[in-house]
Amino acid sequence: MNRLITIAISHYCEKARWALDWLKVPYVEESHAPVFHRLTTRRLGGKSVPVLVTESGVFTDSRDILHHIDAIATTERHLYPSDPQLRSQVEQLEELFDRKLGVYVRQWGYYYRIGDLEALQEMWSNGATQLEQVGVKVAFPVMRQIVKRAYDVSAASAASSLTEVRQIFELVSQRLSGDRSYLVGDKFTAADLTFAALASPVLRPKQHPIQLTQAGKPNEEMAAVIKELRKTKAGKFALRLYQEQRHNNSDQ
Repeated sequence: MNRLITIAISHYCEKARWALDWLKVPYVEESHAPVFHRLTTRRLGGKSVPVLVTESGVFTDSRDILHHIDAIATTERHLYPSDPQLRSQVEQLEELFDRKLGVYVRQWGYYYRIGDLEALQEMWSNGATQLEQVGVKVAFPVMRQIVKRAYDVSAASAASSLTEVRQIFELVSQRLSGDRSYLVGDKFTAADLTFAALASPVLRPKQHPIQLTQAGKPNEEMAAVIKELRKTKAGKFALRLYQEQRHNNSDQ
């Protein structure tokens, strides 16, 4: 059975999880807490998550995971068009969202969460083993500093990141001008999936498989940004994808 190594709350892991679900590729998810995940990923030749362990190899990047499972999927669905020009557009958008949107969303979100012990413990412990959950509580001050340094978390970086997120949302909104249903062509692709998954922390769709309790709810400032972005064309697009595509098991 394929193994998907994750930090459950990670939006990059949600990207891989959604792709596996969409393409109907069987897998079991093995979730870890941040920092503790390195004990597993290092043994597999990677550093970050997601990591997909298969009979044919180990894939240590979300883009590599999507390309691999799209190639082996037996369903009629595909995330990458067969047309070379359309495929190139999909891959360019996927790379943009991976390199920028996902990074900026994470940096912005951590600024508001980094001092919230209860919220972070819930987020980091989600799906992890009991031992790791205890480890999060014990090592929280150290983990907090590691994350703060690793992602350059500060008020200035959060403000800059939000500006970048807004710009990407505007780009997506412009691309969806008219009556376009998807970013490339007329079918759901890796570009659509990647945008929606990586934007999920700033949209909080109800259909997201990881839902937080009251402790993990956004504070007033975060909630205002979420409300703002949900109203954009890009935000409405991502929320529609979660509603229509996230748990849709029927072939297109």
